[in-house]
Amino acid sequence: MAISDSLQATKNRIAAACVSAGRAPDAVRLLAVSKTFPASAVREAFAAGAQAFGENYVQEGLAKIEALIDLRSQLEWHLIGPLQSNKTRPVAEQFDWVHSVDRLKTAQRLSEQRPTGLPPLNVCLQINISGEASKSGLLPAEAVPLARQVATLPRLRLRGLMAIPEPGPEAAAQHRAMADLFDALKAEGLAVDTLSLGMSADLEAAIAAGSTMVRVGTAVFGTR
Repeated sequence: MAISDSLQATKNRIAAACVSAGRAPDAVRLLAVSKTFPASAVREAFAAGAQAFGENYVQEGLAKIEALIDLRSQLEWHLIGPLQSNKTRPVAEQFDWVHSVDRLKTAQRLSEQRPTGLPPLNVCLQINISGEASKSGLLPAEAVPLARQVATLPRLRLRGLMAIPEPGPEAAAQHRAMADLFDALKAEGLAVDTLSLGMSADLEAAIAAGSTMVRVGTAVFGTR
């Protein structure tokens, strides 16, 4: 299937899931996850109407940003993979969003290294909602304290939370737990608006729980 057809089918899925959950059809943003796909695929997806793209690896993302520099003002680049402290500078300088902040040190470096000529860098805190040792992210109990600190940093804009629930019978409970944690940040008076939750396989369940952004790769670009 052509990327344009896959993209439209994914947008239809998102809109249907929103309606099913009693939400506005445009309540959820699509982040097209372009990791491992070439810059030409991103260009094709952009031509079909996608604007926000997610990358897992810093170097791969930077190479695509450079390859598509003619579209820079029209594309939104999101880093969704783990970020080491020694890689923060190019991310602060080149990306628009980082979904994987899980330490104050990382946030501080991004804040210090974000060029003043650019808008604030949008950041989400990554939560290890499934408690898996193999996954990055904060424990849920650590979210509110770190969010308070990150929200005070200059050159950053705290947007919300991101998680990768474990597939299987526990996923629904993990979706709900993330929605509760998102509500807890709002209750603290933090101006968050983004719950980055749901992928190709579970976007309907994530939207039902309250996700505002789904990260979809396979359903848009095909299998890797």
